[in-house]
Amino acid sequence: MKLAYWMYAGPAHIGTLRIASSFKNVHAIMHAPLGDDYFNVMRSMLERERNFTPVTASIVDRNVLARGSQEKVIDNIVRKDGEENPDLIVLTPTCTSSILQEDLANFVDRAQMDAKGDVMLADVNHYRYNELQAADRTLHQIVKFYLEKARKKGELPEGKTANPSVNIIGISTLGFHNQHDCTELKRLMKDLGIEVNEVIPEGASVHNLKNLPKAWFNLTPYRELGLMSAQYLQEEFGMPYVDITPMGVVETARCIRKIQQVINAQGANVDYENYINEQTLYVSQAAWFSRSIDCQNLTGKKAVVFGDNTHAAAITKILAREMGIHVVLAGTYCKYDAEWFKEQVSEYCDEVLISDDNGAIGDAIARIEPSAIFGTQMERHVGKRLDIPCGVIAAPIHIQNFPIGYKPFCGYEGTNQIADLVYNSFTLGMEDHLLEIFGGHDTKEVITKGISADSDLNWNKEAQGELNKVPGFVRGKVKRNTEKFARERGFSEITLEVMYAAKEAVGA
Repeated sequence: MKLAYWMYAGPAHIGTLRIASSFKNVHAIMHAPLGDDYFNVMRSMLERERNFTPVTASIVDRNVLARGSQEKVIDNIVRKDGEENPDLIVLTPTCTSSILQEDLANFVDRAQMDAKGDVMLADVNHYRYNELQAADRTLHQIVKFYLEKARKKGELPEGKTANPSVNIIGISTLGFHNQHDCTELKRLMKDLGIEVNEVIPEGASVHNLKNLPKAWFNLTPYRELGLMSAQYLQEEFGMPYVDITPMGVVETARCIRKIQQVINAQGANVDYENYINEQTLYVSQAAWFSRSIDCQNLTGKKAVVFGDNTHAAAITKILAREMGIHVVLAGTYCKYDAEWFKEQVSEYCDEVLISDDNGAIGDAIARIEPSAIFGTQMERHVGKRLDIPCGVIAAPIHIQNFPIGYKPFCGYEGTNQIADLVYNSFTLGMEDHLLEIFGGHDTKEVITKGISADSDLNWNKEAQGELNKVPGFVRGKVKRNTEKFARERGFSEITLEVMYAAKEAVGA
């Protein structure tokens, strides 16, 4: 039954492929049936890549099933090593290789004998981890692999950089606005007088991973990717890390103050309070906007927030704390990290929902009937069906969420982008007024507004005609309330009498 639902996070091998293709001159070999190699097309299209995605599918077909996979996989690894001369080839397990119980670690050992570059297995369990978890684990494995290799060869650099420096960990291909966030974070670090030592994995060389310990600290802006690597670097090299996501005025300031604390503890002497004040007053327009009459018109309006942990938590705090918007429900599909999410958002919303069931989230939105939704593209589709505007704030996303223009969510410019997104996602006052006067522009026959496929009620001709007279901007709500009334009382058909009774029951 799970296949009947859209997936918020893809299977584990997608996470591994995202990491491998983010690095420079790294190739991935995916052992899977024909059709599982859609990642190549997806990445090229969404990221508007001019170069081919460095992923090769080692196809599982009937011949492989009959003779075994070892020879074919090893041949593919050695062939790509000769053709592309990559620094690293990552063998990516899939659910198929797990079902076939193949010894991929042995394949890697055999291929390494003939390959000039490094070969490693992405050791992720496809039945236990999803895309996000696998990406985090794969990045950690690659970082650990090259640091241990450098240590054995005596190539680890000693000491730290002369000036305060940072590794930004977690910027990857197919991440939500990751490229824009990376540019903004680099700009922020420059303003703070902090050198960027390395950015991983996007655009990084595996040969430079040995330089990671030279930085004074690590910054992991996203909860989903980079945390395992930062924790490993802390345990092995004593490197502190900052995992406060700089989204929104309050959290950006908190992140900067934490950075100040971390580098001052290592001998620096900086005070960023003036910088925070100047940016808040003159660069970020969000603080001013939140006090303007435009934003005050949104005060108390109901909103639903849903997405990955990082963005859903950040947007919930921004809406409730900085803009005075009533967050009725905040939710995430990252069930594996549910406790952290609850801790972050519980005081800023009425209800917390932890689920990866798109139908359940759609039903919750239909029940709440918020003024706006802030979620993934899936919630945007739900909003389309319910005539509720939706601002997209997290993956999964469409190509429209890979904008050519500059739209970061992090840092002080990110506060402006988020404020615009929030404001423009609501049906504004003048729109409400015009819709009320003119009844909207919807001249089509009314459609079912439910999300779950359990609508078994029939509207007779008279009731349908009466419903069509209701102004378009409230028609969906009237329909849902009437159907709810009918179901509670066991009616199988909605007539004029049922409509009038439902109207009286809600006091309309």
